[in-house]
Amino acid sequence: MALATPEKCKTQVLKFDSEEHVAVAVAKYTADLSEKYVKEKGSFSVVLSGGTLIETLRKLVESPYKDSVDWSKWLIFWVDERVVPLDDDDSNYKLAYDGFLSKVPISPSNIYAINDKFSPEGAADEYEARLKHLVKRKIIPLSDATGFPKFDLMLLGMGPDGHVASLFPTRQQRYEKKRWVTFITDSPKPPPPRITFTFPVINSASEIAMVITGAELANTVKIALGGEPFPGPSPLPCMEVLPEEELTWFLDKDAASKL
Repeated sequence: MALATPEKCKTQVLKFDSEEHVAVAVAKYTADLSEKYVKEKGSFSVVLSGGTLIETLRKLVESPYKDSVDWSKWLIFWVDERVVPLDDDDSNYKLAYDGFLSKVPISPSNIYAINDKFSPEGAADEYEARLKHLVKRKIIPLSDATGFPKFDLMLLGMGPDGHVASLFPTRQQRYEKKRWVTFITDSPKPPPPRITFTFPVINSASEIAMVITGAELANTVKIALGGEPFPGPSPLPCMEVLPEEELTWFLDKDAASKL
């Protein structure tokens, strides 16, 4: 099958006075996309990350969204996960469950956490196999452009080093082009063992929100969005995020302070 060449996605950079304003805007953005995709295709696939993102999603579990969003149509995935028990404080699943998923009526059968009984390699293989099963059942479509699974929305953060998911500047996983899910055993940020979506999967998403708050990320935001050529041999991973339809950066005043 000949794959279509993806066009450069539309990019929006939105700046807000505070993290609170970012939280309000991200809730409306997500709820609006939920309505759009549920109307178009009967479901809404959302890929979460860890870090401060879940705290910034707090407005979604409040009025009006708690009651107006059709949570029964949501499918939840993780762009990366620490290979620890799901009830461990380092688990992205636990973070999301405690701060978000436990407060909205998403069916547990629509929440796709990793199997925490496997090694990092085994957990990555098992998660990829589950995604392939969902594609086979036509629950998740494939991208016409890339042949990789196409999620509706990915909600991503980044680290001060520019990493997204568990794709770090100095690790080879960022260059993986064939696998859907890969693993890392020496993450420069603890805990070391993790699994992560690869860039071909991330960039096959319809929409990606980069939700970035805090002064400690201002330098990285400047590198990513400041328009100056990147001095290193490879761009930062956050600079390679390019979904098929629209990329939206949500920045608070501190994160945007050097733009």
